[in-house]
Amino acid sequence: PRLVRCTIGSAFIVLLMTIPVLAVEPDEMLADPTLEARAQALDEVLRCVQCRSESIASSNADWAKDARLLVRELIEAGQSDEGVLDYFVDRYGEVVLMRPRTGGANMLLWISGPLMLFAALGVAILYFRRRSTGGAAPKPLTADETARLEKLLGE
Repeated sequence: PRLVRCTIGSAFIVLLMTIPVLAVEPDEMLADPTLEARAQALDEVLRCVQCRSESIASSNADWAKDARLLVRELIEAGQSDEGVLDYFVDRYGEVVLMRPRTGGANMLLWISGPLMLFAALGVAILYFRRRSTGGAAPKPLTADETARLEKLLGE
C-alpha cells in the first residue's frame, strides 16, 4: 500500500509539472524548428498581462494564446527578437516583460534597493556604536545644581 501511494503521488507530481508544457498548442507551432525555438524563447520572456504571474508560454489564458500567435506572426514577418519585444512593450508597457529592462528610468528602480540596504546598514551601525559607547559623557553639575540637589535630598 505504501509503495502504491508513493507511485501515485509521484505520477501526480509529474502530471502537474507537465501542465505548463501544454500551454503552447500544436496548432500554434511554426513549421520551421529554428523559428519555433525563437518563438518559444520569446514566450518565456513575455508576461501574460491577464495572469501577471506567468509567462505567456505557461499561461492558458486567452490573451496569452493570442500573444503567442502574434509572436509567431511577427517572427514569420521577419521581425528580430528585439523587434518583437519592442512591439509588445510599445503596446503594454514594460509590465509585459518578465524581467524589466535595466536602462533609462528603470535604472533608478534597480539601484534603489541596494542603496536603501546600505543606508539602513549605515544607520544601524551608527546606532549600535553610539549605544555601546553610552553616548557623550554627562557634564558635571554646577555649584548651584549641586546645592539644590543636596537641599532636595535633605542633606
